[in-house]
Amino acid sequence: MQAAPAAVATAFHFATIDWVIIATSIAVSFIPALFFWRRASESTSEFFTSGRAAPWWLVGISMVATTFSTDTPNLVTNMVRQSGVAENWLWWSFLLTGMMTVFFYARLWRRSGVLTDLEFYEIRYSGKASRILRGFRAVYLGLFFNCVIMATVNLAAAKIGNVVLGWPMERTLLVCAVMTIFFASVSGLWGVLVTDTIQFGITMTGTFAVAYYALQQPAVGGLAGLFAKVPASKLALLPDFGNWSVAATVFIIPLTIQWWSVWYPGAEPGGGSYIAQRMLASKTEKDAVIGTLLFNVMHYALRPWPWIIVALASTIIYPQLSDIATTFPHVDPKLIGDDIAYPAMMRFLPAGFLGLVVAGTLAAYRSTIETHLNWGTSYLVHDFYRRFLRPGLTEKHYVLVGRLVTAALMVCAALMTYALGTAKEAFDLILSIGAGTGLLYLLRWFWWRVSAWSEISAMASSFVVALGFFIARKNGMVVAEHVSLLVTVGVTTVVWFVTTLVAAPADDETLLKFFTLVRPGGPGWGPIRAKSSVQPAANALPQAMLGWVLGCSFVYSALFGTGSYLYGRMPQFYACLAIFVISGFFMQRVLSGFWAQSEG
Repeated sequence: MQAAPAAVATAFHFATIDWVIIATSIAVSFIPALFFWRRASESTSEFFTSGRAAPWWLVGISMVATTFSTDTPNLVTNMVRQSGVAENWLWWSFLLTGMMTVFFYARLWRRSGVLTDLEFYEIRYSGKASRILRGFRAVYLGLFFNCVIMATVNLAAAKIGNVVLGWPMERTLLVCAVMTIFFASVSGLWGVLVTDTIQFGITMTGTFAVAYYALQQPAVGGLAGLFAKVPASKLALLPDFGNWSVAATVFIIPLTIQWWSVWYPGAEPGGGSYIAQRMLASKTEKDAVIGTLLFNVMHYALRPWPWIIVALASTIIYPQLSDIATTFPHVDPKLIGDDIAYPAMMRFLPAGFLGLVVAGTLAAYRSTIETHLNWGTSYLVHDFYRRFLRPGLTEKHYVLVGRLVTAALMVCAALMTYALGTAKEAFDLILSIGAGTGLLYLLRWFWWRVSAWSEISAMASSFVVALGFFIARKNGMVVAEHVSLLVTVGVTTVVWFVTTLVAAPADDETLLKFFTLVRPGGPGWGPIRAKSSVQPAANALPQAMLGWVLGCSFVYSALFGTGSYLYGRMPQFYACLAIFVISGFFMQRVLSGFWAQSEG
């Protein structure tokens, strides 16, 4: 395959209309910050959970806007260019845990009534260990882990800025930092939620525009030309099972082990981080469930195909990384990677659409960073500073500290950006650190024996094993990613399970209060249920299991039905359409049963 002839570009040419669109987008998105400034200043509940009054549609759109950042299309492009469409199973598999959150956990989170998901530890567990766990995870997740995630988003923004504007990394990070610090520190979660909704519309419009103009290039030749020119191995929706190592890494392990065993932001087993924050901010249990369902539908069924089309088209336009470097000689060689092919495809956008896509890219960046700043600050202020350092002060004091911490977090994330290389590298790092802890986060709601020591041992063992593999690789040892994942999951699971059986559980008073408040179903709370006057619905877990299966069928049939239609495979499309309609119909009946239980 030969690269399409291309003129050398120094930076993209922006017409006046482009700058007008970008400026208008920024101005409009700042209106909610100013509007909600006074309300966000009232209390930490308003600043971090929007007063628990967010409707389902705002919750769902905000979730999906947060997970759609500058690094997301870059990551998908990275995967498709290196290994084909099938490598997306590395994240498509997380639909299984996303739907489990919808049908098993969204109602439980909303019933808990906590301000952050870390506050959960002191209503679920008891003793000194619960306080240690809450304080440690506040710093570990709110500062270290959160800054790693934001650094990956910053890295993608820096690459886009370097390709599109010709800006060095330092300038991009400075401009983005000033903008996001101002917004996130002023508006609180209400401003983030409303702005996410506006920004998601801009972002998705820009995403489809990039895909459309990528297909219009003569070297690509539309959908028919794209699928005729790209090798079948890259187009396949399933990996080559003749290559066991690839099939295991990309498909088998993600669908059998990774989805329930790995803690990954936005796809945490049982919900957590900013997903839990949105559920806790919902008006009712129903809003929490429907909002999380809407998120999963849009995240997995609506967004992937425009990114995939652009990624596939980029393999025709820029078959080698050297083609990108030749076309954009001004780009820093250290930033050249397969993930940079996505912004490189933006050069085909005409005036007006270029401004729209850049505005959408900036909107995607801000929606993610502002959410992570608000979420991370909630941990550091509410779960660490307020809980352990300065309890009992006024709400206005904690809001002020929150605004200062927001700025400090952004500075830390900007500095950490320099330590990362590509979007895929960051994705693998985050997966490895959270491997093995997922099953614990699922069971802690449904098994009374799980204790704070279970979580402490899981975190410690996962981190130690992941660190061991990291050091081994740095010293030249070759260890396949799926091997290190399996070993980490196995060791971590054994450690925390044994700890659960050996360590003392939470005291009966704490367990009884938690059970009465949250009302989890199933046999795992037998000894505690016997002491409680509140009893969950007898069919709660079977109904949730049915909803989970139907929900996964609903979204996967939409995802692969769309792919089949684009590929021109009409029999597969009609089969997916039938599954989509049937599963959607019965899923709605399961949800109606949920509301009947709540009213009962």
